[in-house]
Amino acid sequence: MVQTLHFRIATLACLVAAAFTAQAQVFGPQAAPQAQQAPQTEPAPRAQPPGTPGGMQEQLDAELFYELLVGEMSAGQGDPAMGYALMLEAARRSGDPQAYRRATQMALQTRSAQSALIAVRAWTRAEPASSDANRYLLRILVTLNRTADTAEPLRNILAAAPAHDRPSIMGALPQLYAHVSDKALAAQVVQQALQPELDDPALAPAAWVTVGRMRLAAGDQAGALQAARSAQAHGASDEGAALLALQLLKGGETRAEAIVKRYLAGEPLPEVRMAYARQLLEAQRLSDAQAQVDIAVREQPEAPDGWLIKASLLLMTNQLDKADAVLQHFIELLATLPESRQRQNVQTQAYLMLAQIAEKDGNIPKARMWLSRIDDGSDTLGTQMRYASLLARQGKLGEARALLRAVPAATPQEEQRKLQAEAQLLREAGDLQQAYAVLDKALALDPQNNDLAYDLAMLAEKAGMAEKSEQLLRTIIERAPDYHHALNALGYTLADRGERLEEALDLVERALKLAPDDPYIIDSLGWVEFRMGQHDKALQTLRRAYTVQRDPEIAAHLGEVLWTQGQRGEALTVWREGLRADKDNETLQNTIRRLGAKP
Repeated sequence: MVQTLHFRIATLACLVAAAFTAQAQVFGPQAAPQAQQAPQTEPAPRAQPPGTPGGMQEQLDAELFYELLVGEMSAGQGDPAMGYALMLEAARRSGDPQAYRRATQMALQTRSAQSALIAVRAWTRAEPASSDANRYLLRILVTLNRTADTAEPLRNILAAAPAHDRPSIMGALPQLYAHVSDKALAAQVVQQALQPELDDPALAPAAWVTVGRMRLAAGDQAGALQAARSAQAHGASDEGAALLALQLLKGGETRAEAIVKRYLAGEPLPEVRMAYARQLLEAQRLSDAQAQVDIAVREQPEAPDGWLIKASLLLMTNQLDKADAVLQHFIELLATLPESRQRQNVQTQAYLMLAQIAEKDGNIPKARMWLSRIDDGSDTLGTQMRYASLLARQGKLGEARALLRAVPAATPQEEQRKLQAEAQLLREAGDLQQAYAVLDKALALDPQNNDLAYDLAMLAEKAGMAEKSEQLLRTIIERAPDYHHALNALGYTLADRGERLEEALDLVERALKLAPDDPYIIDSLGWVEFRMGQHDKALQTLRRAYTVQRDPEIAAHLGEVLWTQGQRGEALTVWREGLRADKDNETLQNTIRRLGAKP
């Protein structure tokens, strides 16, 4: 009997080691439950199976060794519950951390977070200071939505980590807690666990940024702003506070912009400045975006990214010659970089922009030349859209539409782009009714798309379908009360028609609260005030809008108020500036013609 048992142990020893090795290769450390895909806060050491040198092999008696083997074999043969039970019993009897880890992994493989919690609780009782055990415990508790219980393992993880590792651990926490139901509680728990780091001058910036991101996830913008300010107070040169402030700014918290500006006044990372410039661009603050991009390209003249955005801004403001020169420089910079898919994509953007510039200049052969340089595999739809635009400008609208329709669409999104491009061709050709019909088809592919619905509403307004335009805008506002573009558009169009001016004022003021620095919304406010007979107030508002953005349409409105107020010399000057920016602007041309002015 004894001899037989020794023989079985000797024979199966290699099988046990092999089984553990295979399991480690398949499952790895597997530090998170399968139901929770959050990243590790720090890398977990690779498990070494019991029975390997340095493990518990010398301590095992025959019965325990046999339990380990049968546990692994049970798990491998489709009975993970039995394997888990045997492995947990072996872990409890031996106290070996690798056995506890393996039991926890077996439970997770069966997607039983409760069983995994039992195993990892036993593990933390055996090894209270174990970082591995506490990491498993933290993730399992988060998976089970037991947020209030996570403070202790989180504190243990941070206490065991070297100071230089703690910022990265803290930085991963908002993503770890992203799916818990009570995010306000999560923010409180994390702040409680991070108290020692919040009190440490060296770690406070990263800790406060983490608290701020947790508060922002909970919808507490004011609390997140306070955390960003605290982070910057402890480390003015730390980019974390500025990045958090950019998130807040994007969400409409304009007070956060002071944090970004304070950081940029030092020695900022170029990517933070570029992120701020992109946000300004999205907010239609073109002059402010231009200023930031100019600084970026001056500080890093060899970095291509800034030059491409600079060219985009110049093109948007109709400074075609300058945009062309910047794009030529951008292409020269790209030539110094190694070949890559990213380089090819941005080069395609540059060629498309150069073709657009040539097209605006009326140089169709040059536009075709730039398009011919685009590789067939690079944004085929974008290239064909520009070719179609060239055909339409040559009076070949039918051919242009046929060209677009012939481009294969791999996804519904590409089909939408095709329809939008066709609608734009029709709009430019003056066929607004047909353009509306085509764009309506695009919206039918995604009826909840507010951006597309907004474009359709603007087209309906131009096509004389005022009721349809208002219906679309009100639908958007009902779905998304914070969609400031729709609020602004509806308020402006009501004022422009001289209808329901009190409601128009309310709509525009609501939009302005959501985007207080948007020059186009400020322009709408000035136009509403003018329609309400508040000429002095309107003049002040429109001057503010024109200072922020020298747009031809804002110039039209400001000029009209000046003309009405008897300041005709200044009105003519403003209109001339607008015409230099865009001589074909419809609003500006109609205003000058209606008032009988000759700028």
